[in-house]
Amino acid sequence: MSETRPEAQSLLAFPCDFPMKIMGRKEPGFAQNIVEVVLRHAPDYDPATVEMRPSRQGNYLSLTVTVRARSREQLDNLYRELCDHPQVVMVL
Repeated sequence: MSETRPEAQSLLAFPCDFPMKIMGRKEPGFAQNIVEVVLRHAPDYDPATVEMRPSRQGNYLSLTVTVRARSREQLDNLYRELCDHPQVVMVL
């Protein structure tokens, strides 16, 4: 028996602040390129709030962005574009 729960799949109540961690190789333009992707999906995001943390050996850079999410669809589209970005290794 299949169970259908349209919005019950999401435990989030929108709008909400939603943090995302994006990891990629430390290379020129990485942070700027990621902020541009985020702004396409969350135009009210303040780029000054991005948190950056280099990996222990300095090969990777982790960015944490907290967007004001308006819908599950918005988050899914942002996540999909970030995962497809050639500079991104992982999105959490």
